[in-house]
Amino acid sequence: MGSDVETQRRTSGATCESVLIVEDEFLVALDLETTVREIGLDVVGVATDRRQALALAPRADIAFVDVNLADGATGPEIGQRLVDEFGVTVIFMTSNPSAVIGRVRGALGVVSKPATPTIVQNSLRSALEARRSP
Repeated sequence: MGSDVETQRRTSGATCESVLIVEDEFLVALDLETTVREIGLDVVGVATDRRQALALAPRADIAFVDVNLADGATGPEIGQRLVDEFGVTVIFMTSNPSAVIGRVRGALGVVSKPATPTIVQNSLRSALEARRSP
């Protein structure tokens, strides 16, 4: 990647939810980005570590967060901060679900890697529903 953070600006007045992808594996992040866009949601950026994720957090409504990132196993901490400080709906996506199950208050759930596009889309639909529920 040519820059520290790949990002796309939100269009003013956008009515759809925006998704942050916190993933350091390029191909996994690319697949997630494609799947998110296919159902009509915006991707605010791809973060590979804590610093990038927190910089993009204010623009995100939903986040897919891996456990192990470029700066170590920071995913659970990032997920908790996204929930607590930014009101982001967090979905963990990891090959090690036991690393986050029951550890992060307010996270919507955990998706095991590898995940099919259908599972990702269903997770996004659940996140959208959760955000719209009182």
